[in-house]
Amino acid sequence: MTPESLQDLADLVREIAHRHLSPPAQPRPARRKADGSLVTRADHLIQADLGRALQERWPRSILLGEEMAPAAQLRALEAGERDLWCIDPLDGTSNYCAGLPYYAVSVALLREGRVAAGVVYDPVRRECFTAAQGLGAWCNGQPLEAVPAPSHLADALALVDFKRLPVALATRLATHPPYRSQRSFGAVALDWCWLALGRCQLYLHGRQRLWDYAAGSLILAEAGGRAATLEGEDVFRPTLTPRSVAAASSPALFREWRRWLGED
Repeated sequence: MTPESLQDLADLVREIAHRHLSPPAQPRPARRKADGSLVTRADHLIQADLGRALQERWPRSILLGEEMAPAAQLRALEAGERDLWCIDPLDGTSNYCAGLPYYAVSVALLREGRVAAGVVYDPVRRECFTAAQGLGAWCNGQPLEAVPAPSHLADALALVDFKRLPVALATRLATHPPYRSQRSFGAVALDWCWLALGRCQLYLHGRQRLWDYAAGSLILAEAGGRAATLEGEDVFRPTLTPRSVAAASSPALFREWRRWLGED
């Protein structure tokens, strides 16, 4: 994807996000899906508008959105060599429903089995994170480059989602944390971006779906960060099966993080 096309995509995501996402102020109505997660009217409206706009701009592409039926998601993923747009229309729906100001819209372009481009837009802070494979990553047009990271885990700030981790690992982290401090904010796509920006240095999550991590993982990689599953595999895989994530904002810190996790 060219820089010009990436900017077109970012402008499109930004426009549609502001069309449907009101500022956080008060709880919003939602319903529960079959898997127990929340969905709002905004989820469906953003996905529909993005889908239409993307196919108008790139007519030979196909869509895979979080709010599509599983069978439709699988058909999209198995469609062959066509460009695939992977959409999370509202990452952090629970936060949005509760009026917590941490949620985003995430869009990734999958091409030839890899993530070619990604956009994650935070409408609260008006921060637009973008990346193109091999070209770099940006926040509001400013390059994201490797920022100085702590030399040791003990000085690092970690984003850790305990809920989805193996019990033994979660217990070890709770009783013998190797980092300085820990947070969990509840919007995966933004977690990846904050790691890329250097607002935290470590990340751990036990269960992410393709639309959760596709755009964010490219943004982190292009900013100089590193990530793998808990089993040591590449995080990205064109599959609907959830993936675990262990990541860090620098290669050196990632190696130390992986060594500590490997002791479990």
